[in-house]
Amino acid sequence: MLGFAFVCIAAVLDVVANLLLKASNGFSKLGYGLGAVAVVIGAFYLLMLALDSMELAVAYSSWGAIGIIGTIAGGRILFGERLNAIGYVGVVLVIAAVGLLHEII
Repeated sequence: MLGFAFVCIAAVLDVVANLLLKASNGFSKLGYGLGAVAVVIGAFYLLMLALDSMELAVAYSSWGAIGIIGTIAGGRILFGERLNAIGYVGVVLVIAAVGLLHEII
């Protein structure tokens, strides 16, 4: 259970890093860019800790799915970005894939 908590926190940090990277405007706003790098290092550290008690496939797919969904939500809220219909189909497929991995492994 602790491993999954590490994955969830790592995924939230990954979302924050992605949003900071977008806000950095190609590193033209250096503070945001450096913040993104620092936060993603923290995310990878927590993912490393999670791997002590979880299968790699489950940890990484969960981290990725949470990161994708969180980044989509953050992009919508902070930057007004929208997905098209096929994008939503992709999100559903990502969620389904993670669910299948949790059942198989």
